[in-house]
Amino acid sequence: MKFLVFLGTVRDSTPPSPARLGLRVSKACIECLLSHYTEHEVELIDPLDYPLGPVFKPHFAYSQRTVPPELNELADKIESADGYIMVSPEYNHSMSPALADMLNHFGSSLFSYKPSAIVTYSAGQWGGMRAAVGMRTFLSELGCLPVSAMIHVPKAQEVFAEDGSVQAGQNQASWFEYFSRTFNQLIWWAQATREHKAVVDPHKIVMPLKIDPSQRNAP
Repeated sequence: MKFLVFLGTVRDSTPPSPARLGLRVSKACIECLLSHYTEHEVELIDPLDYPLGPVFKPHFAYSQRTVPPELNELADKIESADGYIMVSPEYNHSMSPALADMLNHFGSSLFSYKPSAIVTYSAGQWGGMRAAVGMRTFLSELGCLPVSAMIHVPKAQEVFAEDGSVQAGQNQASWFEYFSRTFNQLIWWAQATREHKAVVDPHKIVMPLKIDPSQRNAP
């Protein structure tokens, strides 16, 4: 199966460390996935690799001839993936604006009927856990329901080095065991949804809302 790791930060530095903490945490997640689940494909989605423009315009608002190539590329990756790992810091007790902006560029039909996992981090003691609460409702509305287990990394700059390896004094096996509780759930649900979609197409049971917002209205 294929999993996308969405990095929810565009900052090129994060005090008190020079490198983006989210990138460290994302690399650690990828290392855990590739070392424990070798049969699966994992790809990092860094928003810095997908310039979305200064004015918000979602992928589905373009005609097929005018849609930016990077949006098409990312839309194809989202649609073909079996599950998602969402990595976010905490801003005012909420998820990263950079992550929300990137995800909001795409319709829920690309994410729907697949699972997601929530990973939050911070430079302080709480690990971004308050952001994770809001991410549950956001991801549920997007259609990629989050699994129950979550990952929180407090003082991430003391846990992971820039390449995603653990810092001196940290135990990689313990961290990866902690990560795996969430990733095991994600992979189980991804396998289940993938197999069932091969038998029953969910988009034929619940038609995606692609024509007009009034399709959501009650009679």
